[in-house]
Amino acid sequence: MSEPVRIGRIAVGGVEPVVEHGERPAKSVTGEEFEVTATVFREGHEAVGATVVLTDPDGHERHVAMTRVNAGLDAWAATISADRTGDWTFRVEGWSDPYGTWFHDAVIKVEAGVDVELMLEEGARVLERAPRDVLAGAITALRDAKQPPETRLSAGTSPEVRAELDARPLREHVTASREFPWLVERERALYGAWYEMFPRSEGGTLATAAQRLDAVAAMGFDVVYLTPIHPIGRVNRKGRNNSLVSTPSDPGSPYAIGSLDGGHDAIHPDLGTFDDFDAFVAHARELGLEVALDLALNCAPDHPWVTEHPQWFTTRADGSIAYAENPPKKYQDIYPLNFDNDPAGLYAEILRVVRLWLGHGVTIFRVDNPHTKPLWLWERLIADCPDDVIWLAEAFTRPPMMHTLAKLGFQQSYTYYAWRHTRDELQQYAAELAGPAAAYMRPSFWPTTHDILTPFMQHGGPETWKMRAALAATLSPSYGIYAGYELVENVARPGAEEQIDNEKYEYKNRDWDSPASLAPYLTTLNEIRRAHPALHRLRNLRFHHADDDNVLVFSKARRVYDRDDVIVVVANLQPEHTRDTWIHLDLASLGLPGTFVAHDLITGEHWNWSRHNFVRLGPATEPVHIVHLRPEGVTGPQ
Repeated sequence: MSEPVRIGRIAVGGVEPVVEHGERPAKSVTGEEFEVTATVFREGHEAVGATVVLTDPDGHERHVAMTRVNAGLDAWAATISADRTGDWTFRVEGWSDPYGTWFHDAVIKVEAGVDVELMLEEGARVLERAPRDVLAGAITALRDAKQPPETRLSAGTSPEVRAELDARPLREHVTASREFPWLVERERALYGAWYEMFPRSEGGTLATAAQRLDAVAAMGFDVVYLTPIHPIGRVNRKGRNNSLVSTPSDPGSPYAIGSLDGGHDAIHPDLGTFDDFDAFVAHARELGLEVALDLALNCAPDHPWVTEHPQWFTTRADGSIAYAENPPKKYQDIYPLNFDNDPAGLYAEILRVVRLWLGHGVTIFRVDNPHTKPLWLWERLIADCPDDVIWLAEAFTRPPMMHTLAKLGFQQSYTYYAWRHTRDELQQYAAELAGPAAAYMRPSFWPTTHDILTPFMQHGGPETWKMRAALAATLSPSYGIYAGYELVENVARPGAEEQIDNEKYEYKNRDWDSPASLAPYLTTLNEIRRAHPALHRLRNLRFHHADDDNVLVFSKARRVYDRDDVIVVVANLQPEHTRDTWIHLDLASLGLPGTFVAHDLITGEHWNWSRHNFVRLGPATEPVHIVHLRPEGVTGPQ
């Protein structure tokens, strides 16, 4: 018995983007354009065509023509996007193109006087197989023996005929790839500016913290992210600067969740009540802010679950419950959960907790250390929650785990941005994130967090902090700022990459009215981001060259309606020192002519730029140029 045929009449293969061989969906947000590529060919010399077929959540199909981008490799590509959220699919169809075959042969033979009448008649018959009123005249003309052959041929190859058959091609031997899943999510899954807040440091209550929201919104942030607001354990409570000894006045780490006052489904009594939380969320919404809550599946030794469900924890040989460790770090105030003894019961409780907070207006969860929990938990939990909920993975871990969490459903992920400082490091890492991985993993860039203060930031002053915020805000469509960044809190706890007097272990009292605050600079960054759609995307990142290795140059371009939005960023990576250098732009990738107007969106300056441009960046100027480019004579919003 012969083997079954495994290839269609037209060869279609190498379809991308495909995640896990099509077992997981490729991702985009509404309106986000990305490229579908495939290899399509057939035997012999007859012409072929290719089409991407999109199927929306209701089962309606849309056809998008593909373009051959490399004839020698039979490579085809098309740019697609979706106008609504939901579960889509796409497939690539290859097909024989009889009109294309005739067009190619007829032009050569008629001009050479070979088989002229035969070729003209065959052209008429090809067009008759696509019966349309717009082609009727061409069919008649091809058969009009009273006219010269060249005139008859031109009727069958006219721009009007080609346009019609490009729009609605005559397709034969249509062969389809398999259907590939495609998940389309809301815009915030890709684009947004986050502001992290410890509510207890904003006056001590949710009511006083709500008063801070006006300033957060005024700076242009989209998401306010709250660290855990639950009761804090008293057993093994940490003191200032992670001390093992606490005093009665030490509030403890909010990540040591649970006490006699309740667990993950409760609010710390010092912060207020659920009515206060609801009022906080309502005020945030009035200001256009979404509320993200930390989902930290940690338990203090006095969490109610410890006594009510001891099977949810790991008991050591001496009968004690194991506390959390990440050698050399030890978290004596936290018991990690054990998902092996009663997975169904523990999962049901976690789902209940998550749904409770969803019911109180939380739309986003920043998940603490998801890589230390079983992967099945996240796949199931995300699937059991509404599709518009956004999940950010705080997983500073090995790339395979970070990528797998994204494939399982996390819309965004923390990254290694905080530790990438040189030009080569930044270019390589950002190109990796904006490349094939962008089909499923979306980065969120944070210069610092409450856990991270790198040596680079410790030794850098305001110019360094401005530069790192500007790069985070422009390299990635999603970025975040930890409260206090405005005040350049760059003093580290000895022996640790985190701030001294860290508010994880104490209340923080900040002077938000300091004249040295970077709040105006962050406001400008967020205003630029909102005004320029090119910065709302990831896959459009392109790097350009600077003669100085300490200067990074990149661009983002996006066409919106009938206007091209082109942004070029030039950053001095050692901003405490002045850098003079020439930068060299790839104008073809930017779609710009030889000369154009460059408008610095930070300073308001205008220059006439071309392919090669001299720049100076340093303490006396600005550490970063964020430049909007447009052809000379073009006016409009800047």
